[in-house]
Formats: sequence, C-alpha cells, structure tokens
Amino acid sequence: MVLFSVLDLAPVIEGGDAALAFRNSADLARHAEQWGYHRFWLAEHHNMPGIASAATTVVIGHVAAATTTIRVGAGGVMLPNHAPLIIAEQFGTLASLYPGRIDLGLGRAPGTDQLTARALRRHLGGGADSFPDDVVELQSYFRASAATQPVQAVPGAGLEVPLYLLGSSDFSARLAAQLGLPFAFASHFAPEYLHVALELYRRNFRPSVASPKPHVIVGAGVYVADTDAEAQRLFTSAQQQVLALIRGRPSLLPPPVETMDGRWSAAEERAILQRMRCAAVGSPETVRRQLRALLDETAADEVIAVAQIFDHAARLRSFEMAAHIFAGLNSAAAR
Repeated sequence: MVLFSVLDLAPVIEGGDAALAFRNSADLARHAEQWGYHRFWLAEHHNMPGIASAATTVVIGHVAAATTTIRVGAGGVMLPNHAPLIIAEQFGTLASLYPGRIDLGLGRAPGTDQLTARALRRHLGGGADSFPDDVVELQSYFRASAATQPVQAVPGAGLEVPLYLLGSSDFSARLAAQLGLPFAFASHFAPEYLHVALELYRRNFRPSVASPKPHVIVGAGVYVADTDAEAQRLFTSAQQQVLALIRGRPSLLPPPVETMDGRWSAAEERAILQRMRCAAVGSPETVRRQLRALLDETAADEVIAVAQIFDHAARLRSFEMAAHIFAGLNSAAAR
C-alpha cells in the first residue's frame, strides 16, 4: 500500500495575511485527517512573502493542536539554520505534547537566499558542510541519555523522534542510505535528479532500527478539479508564483488566470514546466493516470502532495478528490 500525505507551504494569498494562512493550514489538516492522509508536513522557508511557515516548529504545534490522529511534522527543518540541540529540544517538546504523532524531516539547504541565511545564522561557520555531523548529533539527543552524557535534550532524550532526510540531489540520498533513514525527494520542484537519487538510496541502504528497509517519499504537485480546464486554471497560481521566484521577485500567491500565454517567455515556460514536471493536474481521471505513472516510474512508498491553490475551498476540494484517487490506486493495486 502506498501512503499519501500532505506538504503544506502555508500559502499567503494576495489580499490575505499570515493569520489567514495559519487558519487555512489548520483547517486543511483537520480535513486531511478525515480523508485518510497519513501525515501533514510543513516546510521551513525564510524571506518568502508567500510562505508563512518560517517558524516551522510553532506552526507544527498549531496544526497538531487542531488535529487528533494525523502525523504532523517538518518537511523540513533546514538544519544548517539551527543548532541540533535546539531542534532536539523543540521537537522533544512537540513529541511530549503530541506523543506518537511528530515527524522531523531535515534538509541541508538554508531555505532562502544567502543574505537571509547570514541574517539567520549570523555566521556561516557550519552550514551544509557540517550537515552529516549535525544529523548524527541530533540523533544522539533523541536517544536515552547516559549518566555520563554532559549535554542532554530536555525534553527530547529517549523520545526517538522519527527522522527523515530530504533532498533534491544525490547528497542526502547517500546520507539517508548510510544512516538507514527514510528519504524524501523534492520532486515537486526539482525533479532532475529523481531517478539517480532513488537508485543510489536503494542500492546503498543500510538497515537500521529506525528503518529496517528503504522508505521513499516523492513530492508531487496535485491539482484536481471537475475538469482538466478548471484544474489547469487553478494551477496557474502556482505557475505565476514560481515565475516570480525565478525572476528574483518572490510573491504572495496570486489568483488564477485563464491562461499563462503572454505572461512568460518561451524560456521561462520551459524552465517552469520542467521544474513542475511531477505535478498531476486535471480531472480525477487525468490525475489518476498521472499519479499511476509517477508511482510506476518511482516505485515510491509514499507520495506527499502539495497544492498552491488560491481559493481555500478549491484547495480543500482538490485534496478531497485526491484522497479518493489515492484510495482507488491502492484498491486497484491490492486486487
């Protein structure tokens, strides 16, 4: 059975604000729980006007408090921005408040531009180069503390918060395999190295207590509506936001438009279509075919779906229809 989950970027829409984004995230999580989604992850980004989840741990607590059974976590925390002990204490706190429901996905990118990264960390003495050591250090804080251990995570020690490594290249794939951790590939925005990374991860995986066998999560944009045309219209909000980003002007999530013609150059169109190649967009039948193809292509254990849809009701409807599609795919595979 393939698990299906939600990656929420807490979108700030034009005409809205962060408070509205947080209300919508909690509402989506409550519905996702009812529709059978396995987990609900939030992502750390900084200096991005259209993404409200910069204080990722705080938003995870907000969502976990609004739900009762769905797993909630980070997809992910950008570890170079933080001391491992701080993350252990924060997620130890979350795991104590919401036992058995908290995940910790880790990325090695800063989740922002270099200028903002300097503002976050004040100095760049650590960063991506120390990521493997930081992950191992973080793991140590979640194990039961030894009497001689001089620094302990309180809370955190002994809680064994599940760790996941995130990436868009082969680096985190190799590290996840070496450490025996589940691996999530960011194919929803960077699909170029998808197959290389998954092959390396599976081939080099070392079983561990945390994960006795490889567990592959792939990200996918999922935009479902009653018709292909309406889904494509909803999708234009995400396309416009990515266009603003590649032009160096990050934006709020804009309302959809009838067509992207005239809004991007031919080169920009090619770049965005390639970047969003793993998006499933269309009517339920169209999206079912696209997701089936993605699963056949990757043999993923889990799909985590993201949908930057301007209208909250339309976003809820898209995730509801996607839940039925995922359930149908699992039923067909079981026959």
